[in-house]
Amino acid sequence: MRVVSLVPSLTEAVAETLPEALVGATDWCTHPAGLDVTRVGGTKNPKLDRILTLAPDLVIANEEENRAPDLDALRTAGVEVLVTEVREVPQAFRELARVLTACGARSRPRWLDEAEEAWSTPVPKPRTTAVVPIWRRPWMVLGRDTFAGDVLKRLGVGNLYAVHPERYPRIPVEELNDARPDLVVLPDEPYRFSAGDGPEAFPGLPCALVSGRHLTWYGPSLAEAARLLEGALRAARR
Repeated sequence: MRVVSLVPSLTEAVAETLPEALVGATDWCTHPAGLDVTRVGGTKNPKLDRILTLAPDLVIANEEENRAPDLDALRTAGVEVLVTEVREVPQAFRELARVLTACGARSRPRWLDEAEEAWSTPVPKPRTTAVVPIWRRPWMVLGRDTFAGDVLKRLGVGNLYAVHPERYPRIPVEELNDARPDLVVLPDEPYRFSAGDGPEAFPGLPCALVSGRHLTWYGPSLAEAARLLEGALRAARR
């Protein structure tokens, strides 16, 4: 198999399981460290000619991260494209298994079993309410039906905008503060929130700086994500 991945988390999953199959990945595919494959542009603006030059047997993509016109163009050129949809943690495990099988895996990798076991506990009742900004200028937050929102729900954190009609609504920062959440969760991607860029917008509210990879990626990182995210959330609530 010759596989090109247009999704960073799927790149990591394939590279950890079938490294010989992966021949191309996006510029944003940062894991595993030292990944040595042809880079094919961004998730939203892949270089289709470069992908076609690699003569892939399969391109793996995601319905949210990648643009339908790009995927249609690849199909028109005769390339098989597998598109994932991941809105919940259990769905992530099903899609990962589907992707790895399509890429040629003959059995489930150990990391996938370990990750699924790490998230096998019942979903608790929310102990904390939060808003989760993912961008500023303008401010955008997690809304309904998001994978990251489901990750937090399984850690006992209720997203105040989980019933918003939009998945990533634009909410003025004044309104976010007025909502008086117990916690503000600030990931370092897609916007790179940091100690000096983000918490100052929420005076008087505890802010948890978390790894965007552990909050939003579905792949090998899920094996440690629950433990690391819980630690960051706990530290912010102290």
